[in-house]
Amino acid sequence: MKKIAIIGAGISGLFIANLFKGNKDYQVTIYEKKTSLEIGEGYGIQLSVNSVKLLNKFGFSSLSDKEKFNPKKIDFYQIKNSKKICDLNISEFNSDDCKYTTLKRSKLLQFLINRLDKNTIQFNCSLDNIEYSNDLINLTFDKEKITCDHLVISDGVFSKGKSLISNNNSEPIYNNTIAVRASVSKESLDNINEENVSLFLGSDFHYVLYPLNNDKNFNFIGILKNKLNSDQQKNHNLCNESTFIESIKEKLSEKISSKVFQSLEDIKLFPVFVSKNPFIPPKNIYLVGDAFFAFSPSFAQGASQSIEGANQLHEVIINQKNDFYNSRLERVKMINRRSDFNQFAFHLSNPMMIFFRNIFLKLLTKNKKFLQSYLGKIYKD
Repeated sequence: MKKIAIIGAGISGLFIANLFKGNKDYQVTIYEKKTSLEIGEGYGIQLSVNSVKLLNKFGFSSLSDKEKFNPKKIDFYQIKNSKKICDLNISEFNSDDCKYTTLKRSKLLQFLINRLDKNTIQFNCSLDNIEYSNDLINLTFDKEKITCDHLVISDGVFSKGKSLISNNNSEPIYNNTIAVRASVSKESLDNINEENVSLFLGSDFHYVLYPLNNDKNFNFIGILKNKLNSDQQKNHNLCNESTFIESIKEKLSEKISSKVFQSLEDIKLFPVFVSKNPFIPPKNIYLVGDAFFAFSPSFAQGASQSIEGANQLHEVIINQKNDFYNSRLERVKMINRRSDFNQFAFHLSNPMMIFFRNIFLKLLTKNKKFLQSYLGKIYKD
């Protein structure tokens, strides 16, 4: 029996553990540094068709409409006057049982956790060291040593496991943006279609509203351009400091309508760090999710790519292949280029450029050949 150690109980770690469940050739253990999984209600995530298809292997389609939602379109608006620019029919990428889905992140995590045996996740495991010995991988957690055949590092963009094997030479970079997450009451959302994802484009800022279930609880996620100095970037408590929070709220109040701003609840801030160059680790050590590559948040592909990458890694391990990084890297680079371009287009401030962007949006969102090439390769392949 081959032993697989997974560092981090996030979406990618939990998903790959589910894939190996029941396979008698492998023993899988997730090592989580926290003392417990604080699921909470959390905020929303979007899952494109590619990831829903993979989740359906475990019965994801059986979740009730009270727990998830299937938007039909993405509606594009201008923040300045709330005028609708155009819409994009994302349901064209759906099949009968695989549909673009929005839900609370906590619901997805709980779904993945519930399928695992209780002893699959070991808590309070802070990773101290990684070393090789006779093709085996030795891990040290608070002086306790564990040996495994395969190591899967899935502990996020600031992965300690990745830092250990790369000697801190693969650090993420600050994207010059702050992510603002909140919940919002539907009563404050005038003139939007509650069946769709609503994307508002503004100068150096865009935000997205989408329903999380058929009760029409809405998620708010905004991406605000905001430079941080080197000390601020290193300060992991920055987004909990009242002065910084108030400064971001003040900028936010200038960007969106007062009605929407005043209805935001449980606002949380996150500096956005992205990957610059992927790191290829030694044999039998794998990076997945944000540890492999963190995207700029303009394609809603974080969770979907975590699931897709974990599935690809599972196929590589059970088939004893060696092509995970080459095949995964090609796809990641394609999505990253398009994510960066989207964010650039969403944040335009020059009136002439905005004028032409809106014209192109109206044309391209109705061009099926373009959509199949630009979105279909991400959402379905």
